[in-house]
Amino acid sequence: MMLLMAALLGAVQGVTEFLPISSSAHLILGRALFGWEADAFGLVFDVALHLGTLAAVVFYFRTDLAEMTRALPALFSDSPPARMMRLIAIGTVPILVAGAIFADVIEDRLRTPIVTVFTLALGAVFFLVVERLGPRTRDERSLTLLDAVLFGLAQATALIPGMSRSGSTITMGMLLGVRREAAARFSFLLGMPAVLAAAAKASLELRHIAITGEMIQLFVVGVVSSAVVGYLAIRFLLRFLATHRLDVFAYYRLALAAAVWFAFR
Repeated sequence: MMLLMAALLGAVQGVTEFLPISSSAHLILGRALFGWEADAFGLVFDVALHLGTLAAVVFYFRTDLAEMTRALPALFSDSPPARMMRLIAIGTVPILVAGAIFADVIEDRLRTPIVTVFTLALGAVFFLVVERLGPRTRDERSLTLLDAVLFGLAQATALIPGMSRSGSTITMGMLLGVRREAAARFSFLLGMPAVLAAAAKASLELRHIAITGEMIQLFVVGVVSSAVVGYLAIRFLLRFLATHRLDVFAYYRLALAAAVWFAFR
């Protein structure tokens, strides 16, 4: 039964990490609704699931990452891969700073179902508003250093459960005139260093936790499930955003927020 729970939570993570509906909110709500509050399903398990979705991003963007790796010796050149590496590095700074300062407060006070009611609704409002603003014609190759900082600030808000990393950054990109699918591509690449940093932090916490064979099994099942489902979610979302608006995700977030309000108030 525990392995099934790990697989289900991994699948939830894989879908919700990339769709703009908040993976952290769904993991919190899933555990609260079904009573999956064992230690193995704590924050460290959440980070393990993020490693699964990180693997999905790495595999999907393997060509882009290979080009950036080859461009590393000429990091400050004008080549597109080198520019992208610099943008990702600069865009990662806000979430590292915010995580270092506010991580404990967020973990202790904000990881609750009621908090997600307000953040899910707030994200939905942003989606509906940004879709009704001016045209968007830019792609990720046109991004500037200032754009990267603004993307990074948007990503930092996703530390709050319910905000959604992809939702916040795609919204910011659209406000900057970037096409939906281009904003999503940069969002996924930008998220990789942040996930690695969170995993490194969690690994320090693991030094004080007795890891059993059962916990390792749960982590492996969760990671594999989140990686496979996450890869499929990336493919779906990038194709969907090329021709569809964010409205459907906004309505889903509002419906979920209402359901959580009535269930947990």
